[in-house]
Amino acid sequence: MLLSALLVFQAATVVQTGRFASRRVVESSGVAVSRAHPGVLWTHNDSGDGPYLYATDLRGSDLGFLLVPGAGAIDWEDMALGPCPTRAGTCVYLADTGDNLEMRPLVTVYAVPEPEPGAGPGDTLRTTAAPAILQLRYPDGSHDVEAIYVAPRDGALYLVSKGRSGGIAVYRVARALWSAGPASVVRADRVQVLDIRPDAGAGRWVTGAAIRPDGRLVAIRTYGEILFFHPGVGGRLTPARERSCDIGGLDEPGGGEAIDFLDDGGVVVTSEALPRRAGTIHRVVCP
Repeated sequence: MLLSALLVFQAATVVQTGRFASRRVVESSGVAVSRAHPGVLWTHNDSGDGPYLYATDLRGSDLGFLLVPGAGAIDWEDMALGPCPTRAGTCVYLADTGDNLEMRPLVTVYAVPEPEPGAGPGDTLRTTAAPAILQLRYPDGSHDVEAIYVAPRDGALYLVSKGRSGGIAVYRVARALWSAGPASVVRADRVQVLDIRPDAGAGRWVTGAAIRPDGRLVAIRTYGEILFFHPGVGGRLTPARERSCDIGGLDEPGGGEAIDFLDDGGVVVTSEALPRRAGTIHRVVCP
């Protein structure tokens, strides 16, 4: 029996903490909670923007943005913080992995050393360091992937398919494969297919993922749910059924996209915008 049929989703404790003040942030498709700069969140837009990294906070303040030099931006879908793949320190990983038609033969992930956030809306002329670039393909064809996380212990990159066609699958790329360089295309390994039945009508498509900084809990969000898992050997995920919760009632104007863990035990989720309604930021605590 599938996990989605077994779950009884608990009601979450939800607080809307803000809306994005920057008019440039119209599709917050990924979010990452900085540990180096307390209170700062990183986000980026979905397709239609350039390779920009935006700084904000739980209130949605406009703290400026940075250009990621040498990066493309076909369809950025998620981001994560984790150990840098080719150097010491912490990097921001940016997943250009969106593929609505599931036709891209390869996709790209960028990793840039976490920069200093801006001071305000006028801080817009800076760039990040040059990114490390990973081109990858999946072992079983093209997939729409909107969710990534990076294991804090070994730096492995994990990608979770949306479920647009077939099941919801987890893929892994070992940290060592980044050394192949941007001219090479590496193959991700399929770790497992999660026992979750995708359901577009119920909003059960995966739009974001995160791993807790201690590496012991993974959150995967859909448009209306947050599912929790314990990572095990080889990155395989075991459901933490008692923690999963319903977030279908959130005010998320353009649809809920991103998630990351906060230091207080909750998570932050962000949404895309509508033409006259800014995207929202919520703090969520599941029972």
